[in-house]
Formats: sequence, structure tokens, C-alpha cells
Amino acid sequence: MNKFKEVLNCFPENIISEIMQNINQPIAEITEEIRIRNNKPIVLKISQEKLILKHIINSEEIEKIFMKICENSIYSYQKQISEGFITIKGGHRIGLTGSAVVENNKIINLNYISSLNFRIAREKKGCSINVLNEIINTDKNHIYNTLIISPPGCGKTTILRDIIRNLSNGIPSKISSKTIGLVDERCEIAAMYKGVPQNDVGQMTDVITNCSKSVGMKMLIRSMAPQIIACDEIGSKDDVQAINSAICSGIKGIFTLHGNNIDEIKKNPELSELFSKNLIEKIIILSETCKGKIEKIYTI
Repeated sequence: MNKFKEVLNCFPENIISEIMQNINQPIAEITEEIRIRNNKPIVLKISQEKLILKHIINSEEIEKIFMKICENSIYSYQKQISEGFITIKGGHRIGLTGSAVVENNKIINLNYISSLNFRIAREKKGCSINVLNEIINTDKNHIYNTLIISPPGCGKTTILRDIIRNLSNGIPSKISSKTIGLVDERCEIAAMYKGVPQNDVGQMTDVITNCSKSVGMKMLIRSMAPQIIACDEIGSKDDVQAINSAICSGIKGIFTLHGNNIDEIKKNPELSELFSKNLIEKIIILSETCKGKIEKIYTI
């Protein structure tokens, strides 16, 4: 309930009252999203169901909510706003839409905010045990370079976070504590808030946020000497080149990727170098129907 209350604190009293009148504590514990749209009703995503409330949100309410999540300083959150999200205390991520301000083909701001999607952050410690058993090489006290693949919403980011935490802290009789460099481009894994990780990513993890994965990987390698590099949702040629540079320098890597199967991934020209140079040693496909379950494992 505490995580849910952290998100509720972003809303005016009348909206908090409306939400709490329609749900109880057990429902609050499994609520994943609260969506706010201008001139539309509030929608709560509860597991696979949607609860549509009666209250119709107006422009003034959206403005109040937006200013509150920006702590009345839009300028301080300009970079995140231009990326389409804001991370607040507690690690909760708020997606934004509105009228884009474009300069040199890049979005530099959003005006007239029209929708807000509050994604309630919840850690699931221990969810990565099955995956960890596959990627740890206990004989050599290191991990296999690993790619975790699944469609969106199947738990790969949650699993990656738990993998990082475990490897950073070390697992008795399996692997010693490792120094990890985490590129958290969109603040979904560590959920940094004013320089403090809101999620537990372990005692030996260094995090860089708000930059591209390729730039972040290169910076971490230069400045923090990681034993393991980790990042979520790779996909560009620049990402692959940075991974190549890291692995050729003796750094191990754990990465995730959107996809349905290995054949689909291999057809992606941006990712071909991962396979042609054998940069990846283990590929783990997660189930599309059972969140967090391993569907298939490939050893390269």
C-alpha cells in the first residue's frame, strides 16, 4: 500500500478520494497504473483488468498534477519531459503526452500536457533465481554474456533489476560480489531520484541515467572500471558497437531486448554483429503468457 500511496500523493484531494472510494487495500497492492487523460475518466490498470472511474479529469487538474510532480520547477525536469517521462521519489515513472516542441528534429519540450500515465514501481526480489542459475558460471566465478528476450510487459526489466542486485551483492557458494555499471537510460531499473536509486540495485552498482545506452556504456568503462555492464532494451547499431567494445575489453554483459523469438532477432540488421562476432554466450527467451518464466535457452 505504501507504494500506491506515494503515487496518490501526486493528486489533488478530490481525486485521491475518488480513487480510494473505488478500491480497497488488496486491490491497491496489485494496481499497476493510473492513467489520467484530459476530459476523460480516470483509468486504473489492475493486473489484466481496467477499472474506469466516474470522475472526468479537466485541464486545471492536469496542470496541478503536472506541477506537483515537477515540484513546481518545470525547468529542473526539462530533460526528462523532453524524453516523455518523469521519475518521482519511490521510483515511480510517469509517462507524458502533449504538444511537442521540436527543434532540429528533436523534441525539446512538451506543452499542453494531455495525458499522464503513473506506473507504480514495485520490486520483486528473488524473481531472477531461475535466470541466474543459467547465466552464472560457478567454476570461473563469472557470468556468461547474456541476452534476455521477451515481448513488452513480460517481466524482463524486473528480472534484470533483480539480477543486477544479486550479482552486485554476491551470492554465497555461487558467485562473489561484482562491480556493475548500469546504464539506466529511462530511469526504469534503478529509478534514480536526485542521485539516489529508489530501487535496490546492490551495493557495488554504479548507475548512469538520462543518456543513450551507447554513450553510457563507454563512459562507465572509462570512469568506473566495471566487471559487468548491464542495460535494458538494446536495439541500435551504436548499442551493439558499444557492447562489442566492452566485451572485447574483458567486461561481461547482461542486456535485454524486445522480441518474440531468436529467429526474429537474428533478422534485425542492427543486431547482426552480436551474432556474427559471437558476442553473446547465452540467450534466454521469456514466456509471453507467464510473466518471468523461461521459455527457451540457447547456449552459443
